[in-house]
This record gives sequence, C-alpha cells and structure tokens, in this order.
Amino acid sequence: MAAIDYFLQFMLDNKASDMHLSSNKPPAYRIDGEMIFCESEPLGTDYIYSLADEIMNERNRQIFAETNDADLAYSLASTGDRFRVNVFRDLYGVGIVARVIPAKILTFEQLNLSPAIANLCTLNKGLVLVTGPTGSGKSTTLAAMIDYINRNRTDHIITIEDPVEFVHKDQKCLINHREVGQHTKSFSAALRAALREDPDIVLVGEMRDLETVEIALETAETGHLVFGTLHTTTAARTVVRIVQQFPANRQDQIRMMLAESLRGIISQTLCKRIGKGRVAALEVLLVTSGIASQIRENKVHMIESSIQTGYNLGMRTLNGALLELVENEMITTEEAIFRSLDRQSLMKMFEEHEIEYEVEDDDDEEFDEE
Repeated sequence: MAAIDYFLQFMLDNKASDMHLSSNKPPAYRIDGEMIFCESEPLGTDYIYSLADEIMNERNRQIFAETNDADLAYSLASTGDRFRVNVFRDLYGVGIVARVIPAKILTFEQLNLSPAIANLCTLNKGLVLVTGPTGSGKSTTLAAMIDYINRNRTDHIITIEDPVEFVHKDQKCLINHREVGQHTKSFSAALRAALREDPDIVLVGEMRDLETVEIALETAETGHLVFGTLHTTTAARTVVRIVQQFPANRQDQIRMMLAESLRGIISQTLCKRIGKGRVAALEVLLVTSGIASQIRENKVHMIESSIQTGYNLGMRTLNGALLELVENEMITTEEAIFRSLDRQSLMKMFEEHEIEYEVEDDDDEEFDEE
C-alpha cells in the first residue's frame, strides 16, 4: 500500500473530485466544486515528493526531473479506483493534484444527454469536438458517448489519451486504448498509426498542437469518425482557435477542411446543482449547410445566431442551456449568471421568462473572455 493511498481514500470517502497536496499547506479537496482545506498540519515538500516518487515509474521521474511536471494514472490496489495524477513544482516546492476517474462510466441516460448528441454518435465520418475549461467534465461526456457507441454499434474504436482515463470493456465494439508516452510517442504519431489499424472511430484525448489538429481533420475527411477535445469555452471560439493555430497562408484551406469535416461541437461548463453535486450546462452546435458556409466564408460571428435559430434541431447556446437548468430547478439563477459568458443576455432571458433573479452591481455587466 502506497502512502498516498490514505489521502486518495479520504478523497473517495468525502466524494471529492480533486485532491491538492501543496508544500507548506494542509491537504485540500474539491467537493461539489468548492475547495475545502483539511484541519491538519501543513505538508513538507520532501514528504510530498516521497508520496509522488512511490507511484511514479522511471519515465515519470525522468520527465519530472527535466520539466518539473509529470502526468500519470494511478489505481488504488484495495478498491481498483483510478486517478489522473499531476506532479509539479511551484514557488514552495513539490505539489500533487489527483482527479478521480469514476470506476463506473456514466451513461447517456444518467448524464441526461440530448438526442441531438446521441445522433452525433451514429455518424460514420466527421469530426466531433467536446470543449470546455479544465475540470468541466469533458472526459465524462466523451466516455458516455464512447459507451453509447460500444453498446449500439459494431465498430473498431481506438482511443489516444495522456493518460488513459476511462477504460471501456468490449461490448459490441473492439476497443484499443493507447497512452501517449507509454504506447506511442505523441498524439500525432498515434493518429498517423491509427490510419493503418483499421479504425472506424478514433478518440483523441487532446488536440493540443497544429500537427494533431491537421491529422485529425484529414482522418475525418478520409471516412472516419473522430472525437476530440479542446480547452475552449464556446462553439464559435472553438472554430476560431482551430483556424488560428495555422499560418495565415493556410487558414483558408483549414476553413475549407473544417467546413467539410466538422459535424458538431459540445461546449460545456459545470454548475453547482441545487442541494448537492454538479451538473453540466451544454452548448450544442450541429453543423448544418448554413453553418458550414459561415465557417468556409469566415463569418464565425454569425454562428451563435445560427445556434439560436437551430433550437428545434437540438442546438443550444450556453445561455439557453443555463436557462433550462434554472427552469428545471437544477441550479440557482445566481449560479447561472456566474457561469454565463454573456450575463446581460441571460438576465434578459430571465426577464422574458418571468424568472426573478438578483445580481450584485459588480456582476451586472457582460463578461467576455478572450
């Protein structure tokens, strides 16, 4: 039993999503979205490093020595629960952050994902992106989508992750999990190799560089269904982020590829649920011929209006998703306003639906993240 297991078990017992061990500070845990500090003595940097060293392999130690950061997956021997772990150095010394990977993959039904998202899982080719900030539940949504495919299709699925998080057992599909650094050199190298491995569906854990994005687009163009993630906050900004990764003289070509290959974008943020727990607000973009033209012609500013008019197709803006959560009494109006990226518009929607709300003066202005 590794010494860190005590902290991880405490995390599970208290239903925390994340554990933070920082030098010269007591342990802290994220519970229902809030950071809670333990009433205990601060931990020393040497002690924290010893906790990390016990669960790192030689490759992890070498990477940490060279970069002061290391990512790894770890399982509790006693329960089999899995964690995504990051070891790092900061101003005070060594730190560890661990996020629990639920042993049971939540289903479409449990996550209350819409039929429009289910339809994306029935496609035979194209690019589908799940986006949002770190900790917004992207991996959980993607896992539910792969589980849905695994239960309803007879295909070959390859997942490329760093590290492997949710482990799917073969049901109707054959699934191969590949971990960057462990089983392949990089996301882009694994994507190139995947084309020779007879895949129907490829999941790319993170489209973090230009080469990976380009190969993912090419893979989607050549008759495969590709799922990927990006750290963007809205569907429109996702399109902009992808295009702007490329040199100016290639951006028109990438817009053409994106217009042809992109099938949908799910942008999500986690909200505090009334009572206990958290729930995701999902902005959903489904690429119609009109939206494809907007991407091709660099009229991305029109995408949000197209999402609004595509309500009957299953599309939702973030504000529309937040409004539905408020109407279903799943989150408070205060939480919805806090999570919104366009607060003035959301408050106007509340007024149109005769929903009462309160907002402090400092919050009564539009927030636009760039």
